Order: sequence, then structure tokens, then C-alpha cells
Amino acid sequence: MTGLWHQANKLAIQTPSSRNRAADFFRASSIIVVIVGHWLMAAPFIDASGVSMDHILATASWTHWLTWGLQVMPIFFFVGGFSNGITWDAAHRDGRGYGPWLSARLQRLLYPVVILMIFWTVLAFVAHRLGISSDAVKVGSQVALVPTWFLAIYSVIVILAPLARIAWKRWGSATIAILVCLSVGGDLLYFHLELKALGWANYLFVWLAVHQLGFAWLDRRYTSTNAILTWIIFGSLLLITMTQVGPWPISLVGVPGAEVSNTTPPHLPLLALAAVQFGVVLSLENRINRALINIKRWSFIIMLNGMIMTIFLWHSTVMMLAFGLAILTGGIGLYSAPLTGDWWVSRLLWIGIFSIALIPFVATFLRFEVSSLAGSKSPSPWRSVSGTGLMAGGLAVLAYGGIADSNITGINVVAVSLFFAGAYLASIIKFPARLDA
Repeated sequence: MTGLWHQANKLAIQTPSSRNRAADFFRASSIIVVIVGHWLMAAPFIDASGVSMDHILATASWTHWLTWGLQVMPIFFFVGGFSNGITWDAAHRDGRGYGPWLSARLQRLLYPVVILMIFWTVLAFVAHRLGISSDAVKVGSQVALVPTWFLAIYSVIVILAPLARIAWKRWGSATIAILVCLSVGGDLLYFHLELKALGWANYLFVWLAVHQLGFAWLDRRYTSTNAILTWIIFGSLLLITMTQVGPWPISLVGVPGAEVSNTTPPHLPLLALAAVQFGVVLSLENRINRALINIKRWSFIIMLNGMIMTIFLWHSTVMMLAFGLAILTGGIGLYSAPLTGDWWVSRLLWIGIFSIALIPFVATFLRFEVSSLAGSKSPSPWRSVSGTGLMAGGLAVLAYGGIADSNITGINVVAVSLFFAGAYLASIIKFPARLDA
């Protein structure tokens, strides 16, 4: 940590005053909110009937309103658009081609995921050989891997980002309008024309529309006070109206057992939420940039961003391992029914335990996020694109259904093979000559 802080402090001192530090702040803070949300919502407990793997959103409907503050993935996507726009503009200006740019973006994004997948593949295989129920491994791995769902679609959006940037520069707001109209069409197909399979195209339409907002932010569009108020007020009114009188549920994340989820596939309320969050981010931007002029604060944000993907990828694994250990040792801390007073107190203690338990995982696996791959040859664009497509497909299947299977290996061989074959094809599996921890 001392070395990381020293490096972050050095980078902080060298940061040009023109950098929009608020974007870095919102990237890290949005991921932290997601992590706390996951730790809060999982609610296993033990009673006379045994162990129940409960979830607070399935326990009480009033908790669905909490998701309006905890669903912050739109922030990640339009901050991603902001960052992709900056890096692509710089690559284009410096004469670097699509292949090297794409390889660099995907390497940092997906290399840490490979390590997580190796961990769970080995764990599932060993658990199967030890006779542990495949259902138990499936539940545990699904909870641990479901947070990676967004990487499947986000990696596809990274592939499309240069084309989306070119379209934005030529047609501007029309690119958002077209994607919103396509999203509306996707929801019409899903809810009213009984063509649910086609409605899944909203994974691309909705999140690419949100990603385009990052280009608007980068080019200083819609940043006036009136525009910011319009984003917040109009988005809020749309969100309230859609969830009260439309077919969309109040919860902005998936509720276990619910027939309809606003995220699987993404539906229009997420676009309304993105509008609200875009306005809020713009309204806080200047204040946060002023606060981050302080070198210590800015150093902390740099250090946090340098490890945030590792923290995110392992937070659910740590949670499931901690709960599993508690169950094996007599159910310590799991006898309070969800949402009771005792449960809220114990939840605070559990979040502290998760945070402490996460430290050795971050210390062990952070090197794969900050590894230096400088000088390594980039794969051809077609390899990066096709390999990433295979990885995204395998990751989506595993995030949706877990890694366990009832076959002789105990793992979903097809999905795991897709992921690792894609990682090899895209040269994501590449062990660097030097590891900087």
C-alpha cells in the first residue's frame, strides 16, 4: 500500500490542471456503491427449517425503492464513454491505429476477469471432486460472477466506441435519439408484441445510448444550469411515471423470482435513471474538481481507481466464502431474520468483515490489474474483436447461471471454454514479463 500511495502521489503531482478529475471520482465511487449494494442485499439466514439464501428485495417490496439510489451502473457507462472518447481522440491524434487502442483498453478491462474465472473454475472442479452439491456451487458462483454481467456488454461497447465517437462528432444528439428510439422499440417488442427474444437487443441499445452521454460530457454539451435541471427533472418525472403506470417494476435491479426485471434485459427506466444521474453528475462536477485540487485527496482517488476493478471482481466471491464459512461453523451471525433490527446491526458487522476479508484478495490479485504490458505486441483487430465476442458470450452465460454443472467435470464446459478461447484469441491471456504490485 505504501508503494501504491507513493506512485499515486507522484502521478497526482504530475496531473495537468486541465484533467477532469470528477470523472475519475465518479468511476470509483459508482463501483463502491455497487459493492455496498451487493453486500447489503444478500441476506442468508438460519432458522428451524435450515439455511435460507434470502435477498432483501425478495423479502420486502419497500426495499425496491432503495435501488433508485444503489443502481449506479449508468454512471459507470457514461464515465466510460467520457474516458473512451478521450483515449480514442488521443490515439487518433497521435497516429495510433484501432488495433493498439482496442487491445490496450480490453487488456486492462478483461485481464483481471481471467484470473477470477481461473479461480472459480478450479474451485468448482475441486468442489465437485469433494462431493459438494453442484446446486450449492451454482448458487455461490452465480452470486460471485453475476456482478461481471456488465463487463460482457461493456467490452462490446468498447469495440464499438471509435465508431460511436465518429458518429457523435458527425450527428451529435441524433445518435442518442436514435438509440433511445431503438430502445423504445425493444421494449415494445418485449412487452406488447410477445417477441421477448428481440427485446434483448436493448442490452446494446440502452447501454450504448448511456455511453453516448459520455461524449456529450466530454464535448461540454448540455452543461448549462437549465440543461442540468432539465436532465434531472424530466428524467425523474419519466422514471416515476414509467414505474407507476407502465409495465416496468419499481426496482431498478433484478429481484429474485420476479417475472420482469428492469436490467435483464435493460428497459426504459434505466434510460430515465441515466438522465437523472447525468444531470446530478454535471451539477457536482465543478465542486468535486475543486475539492480534488488537494493533492492528498487526488492521490487517494488515483490509488482507488488503480485497484477498483480488482475490488469489484472479488467482492462477491469474498462475501460468498465468508457466508459459507459462517454456515460451516454453526451459522455464526446468520440467525437474525432479514430486515429486523438485529439484522441491520449484524449487516453493518458483516460489511466490516467483508471489507477486511477483501484485503488479502486485493493484495494477491491486484498485480493482474496493474501489470505492465508495455512493449507487448497487440493482436490484430479481428482477433481482438472476435476473441472479445467469445469472452462476452461465455461471461454472460456464467454470470446468468453460474459455473457449476451436473456433468463429470462439475463445470459448465461450453461457457468456460468460450471464455478462455476468446481470451486466448484476443491475447488477453498473456503473462507479462514484470509484475508491479
